[in-house]
Amino acid sequence: MYKSLVTPKRHPMMHKALIDLQDFERLQREEPEALQAHSVTAVLLALGSNYQAETYLPVAQAQLAALGQIQLSTAFQNPDFTATVEHPKPDYTNQCVHLALTIPMTLQQLQQTFKDLEGDCNRCRQTDVNQVRLVTMDIDILLIKLADKKNSLSKNDKSKWIIMKDRYPFKSHETAGINELIAEGLCGK
Repeated sequence: MYKSLVTPKRHPMMHKALIDLQDFERLQREEPEALQAHSVTAVLLALGSNYQAETYLPVAQAQLAALGQIQLSTAFQNPDFTATVEHPKPDYTNQCVHLALTIPMTLQQLQQTFKDLEGDCNRCRQTDVNQVRLVTMDIDILLIKLADKKNSLSKNDKSKWIIMKDRYPFKSHETAGINELIAEGLCGK
C-alpha cells in the first residue's frame, strides 16, 4: 500500500482538542465552493510529488511555514493509483501538514496561495493525457477550521473542522497522515 520514508515518533496520549478529528464520519462536509468567502484559521493539507520530491517537499514546507505554524506527518512513498502494467507511472511521495495560520485568510485566498506555491515549485500542468504526468508539487486542502467561533456553517459555538467534500473519502496515505498528526497531538492546539 504505502511505505514510510521516515520512522514516526509515537506518543501514547492524544491531545484533548483533537477528539473532534477522531471520527471523520461525524465531521461536517462542505463543497469548497460554498466556503470560498469564509475566513480560515487552520488547514490540514495533503502534499504530493512524483518528481524530485526530495527537492520540492522542503521548498513547500518552508513556504507553508512562512504562513504560520506547521506540523508534518511522516512522508510516505505510494504507487500512483492510476498506474497500470501497460502505463507505469512514478511513485508519489505524500505528506500531511497541519498549518495554523498566523493571519486568517479566506478559503479562496488560500487556494490561490497554494496554487502559486505549486508554481514556485515549477509545477507544470500537463494537458496531454498520453504523457506521463510529472508532478513537482501538488497541494490539496483536506480539512479547514473556520475563524468564526459561531458561523452559518457551525452547528454550535465551538470551532470544528470541516472536511472538503470533494476530497472525501480520504486516500489511505491521507488518513494515515492525519491520524499520525492526531496521535502526535499536533492539530488544534
